[in-house]
Amino acid sequence: MEHPYDRSAEDTGNIIAYEHLNTRVPDQLLATVFYLTGLGLTRDPYVMPHVANMWVNIGSSQFHLPTGSPQVLGGHVGVVVPSRQALRERMEAVRPLLAGTRYMAHETSQYLELTSPWGNVYRCFEASPEPGSVMLGVLYVQQDVAVGSAAAIARFYREVLGARADVVDDAEGVTAHVASGSGQTLRFHEKAGPLPAYEGAHVAIYLADFSRPYRWLLQRGLITEESNRHQYRYQDIVDVESGAVLTVLEHEMRSLKHPYYGRQLVNRDVSQTGRHYVPGQDDFRWRRA
Repeated sequence: MEHPYDRSAEDTGNIIAYEHLNTRVPDQLLATVFYLTGLGLTRDPYVMPHVANMWVNIGSSQFHLPTGSPQVLGGHVGVVVPSRQALRERMEAVRPLLAGTRYMAHETSQYLELTSPWGNVYRCFEASPEPGSVMLGVLYVQQDVAVGSAAAIARFYREVLGARADVVDDAEGVTAHVASGSGQTLRFHEKAGPLPAYEGAHVAIYLADFSRPYRWLLQRGLITEESNRHQYRYQDIVDVESGAVLTVLEHEMRSLKHPYYGRQLVNRDVSQTGRHYVPGQDDFRWRRA
């Protein structure tokens, strides 16, 4: 019998899904300009419909943007968009509204890199034309870490969280890639020189085996929040042998019984405007048929 498929390529590991990245922003109006009007994303119409927080849908994931002192991820976020050209035009239109902030735009042959008004960096890749490909979503969240730490970080995720994790050494450098659901990764990229202080950003992930990582973290005093029966948090990523802290990134750890698991998110078709409106085309299909 022939065995034509690499079945392991379909494995996800214990992290079933990545849900959101949370970074505080001091100005909800500027956040609206950058994330909604510029990036073309969709504000969640059901949760956080007030001026102190904004949940922004991007395919099957979200950005959470509560009001407060700005938090900047020490790295960048990779996202996929339907059209770089359309994104470029939208960002050019809102550029005057972002004057005086840290907003910047830089384009390479592979992506359009956008810096938010407070310094968070988004690399925007154009969607693949392949059937089944994601047209809108978060590809990865990447944090810069100390040189020599990627292998130990990958080991932490494999042994503590039960995740699929590998170290990739390519043109971008040495990076730990942690599978975080279908086609999404958390990445830890080795970077020489001083690293910025951790400012409090966090990611939310869903685990099939929810309790085993909890017990390991609890025994070592690493649990930082007992949120509720469906969720807990930790932030120190440590060497599994010595206990030395390798990097810090708060994780909101959720079980598959969490009420938000599998929640369907509303994504709008950003090409629907007052002047170019087509009835019945408001919803955006974020995955190709």
